[in-house]
Amino acid sequence: MTAYILRRILFMIPTMIGIMLVSFVVVQFAPGGPVEQVIAKLQGSDTSATSRISGSAGGDFGSRGMAQGGSGVDATTSKYRGAQGMDPAFIKKLEQQFGFDKPAHERFLLMMWNYIRFDFGSSYFRDVTVLQLIKEKLPVSMSLGIWMTLLTYLISIPLGIKKAVDSGSQFDMWTSTVIIIGYAIPGFLFAILLIILFAGGSFFNWFPLRGLVSDNFWAMPWYQQIIDYFWHLTLPIIAMALSAFATMTLLTKNSFLDEIRKQYVLTARAKGCSRNQVLYGHVFRNAMLIVVAGFPSAFVSSFFAGSLLIETIFSLDGLGLLGFESVLNRDYPVVFATLYIFSLVGVVVNLVSDLTYTWIDPRIDFESREV
Repeated sequence: MTAYILRRILFMIPTMIGIMLVSFVVVQFAPGGPVEQVIAKLQGSDTSATSRISGSAGGDFGSRGMAQGGSGVDATTSKYRGAQGMDPAFIKKLEQQFGFDKPAHERFLLMMWNYIRFDFGSSYFRDVTVLQLIKEKLPVSMSLGIWMTLLTYLISIPLGIKKAVDSGSQFDMWTSTVIIIGYAIPGFLFAILLIILFAGGSFFNWFPLRGLVSDNFWAMPWYQQIIDYFWHLTLPIIAMALSAFATMTLLTKNSFLDEIRKQYVLTARAKGCSRNQVLYGHVFRNAMLIVVAGFPSAFVSSFFAGSLLIETIFSLDGLGLLGFESVLNRDYPVVFATLYIFSLVGVVVNLVSDLTYTWIDPRIDFESREV
C-alpha cells in the first residue's frame, strides 16, 4: 500500500501541472484582461463584477496616466482595447505591475514555483493577499459544504437502504416521487421559494435572509451563538442539499438492490442469518463501495463550486462567489490560486477515497494495480 500511495502522490504532480497549464493557456486568449479593466475604469466604463473592488491599480496610476496621456500610439497601446490615445509609458507601467512585461512561459513557470511554496501573491484589485481573501471567505464555504454533505449522507444512506429493502412498497413509491420532484427543482429556484415562504417574503418571517451570523453574534452567550449559527444556515443548506439528497438516496438504493439479489445473500439467508446480519454484515460493505466512490466529487462540489448561486441568493460571501467575481474581474492571482487549491484538494480527497475502499473492504488491493 505504501508503494501505491507514493505512486499516486507522484502522479498528482503532472496532474496539477496539466490543470494549471490548460487554464493558463485558455486565460491568455480571454479578452478583457486586468489592463483593460483598469483602462475601462479610467475611462468611466467600469466593467468589474462588484462595486466593492477598489481599483488599486487605477488609484496608483490613474491620475498620472490621464495627465500624461498623449496622441501617440504604439504597439503597446494598440493591443489593448480602449488604450488608444493613452500614454504608452503608463500602459507599460500597468503591464509591469500585473506582470505582463514577461513572456507567457516565464509567468507560468514563476507562478508554479510560487504555488509549490504556497505563495499565491496578492489580488490585483483588492489591497489584500490571496490567502487572506480565502481565509476570510472560507468559514462560509466550510459551513455550507460540511453541513450539507453531512446532512445528505445521514439522511440519504438510511433512506436508500430502507427503499431497497422495501422495494416496490407504497413507502418506496411515495418517497421516489418526492425525490424525483426534488431532483427536478433547481437549487436556486428552491432557495427563492424558501425565502418567499420562511424568510419574510409573502408568508412567514422565521429565518434570516442574509449573512452567516447575526450582527451581535460575538456578544451572545456560547449556546445562543450555536443557535444563531444554525438558524442562519438552515435555509441555504436545505436549498443546497436538495439535488444531492436525491442523487445519493437513489444511488444507495440501487447499489443495495444490486447486492441483495446476488448469490451470497441467498447463501447467508439459507444458513440462518437474520435480516440485519445479512444486510449490515454482508451487503452493506459491498454496497457502500459505490457510495464511497462518489464522495470526493460530492464533497468538493458542495464545498467549493456548488454554492455560488446559494451564496448569492442568501448574501453569503464565500469561496464560490469569490471565484466567480474574480473571473469576471480578471483578478488572475485569485482565479489561479483558487483553482490550484480546489484541484489539489480534489486529488488528495480522491486518494483518501481509495484508501477508504480498503478500510471498508480489505479484499480490495490497490498494490497490485496500476495507477
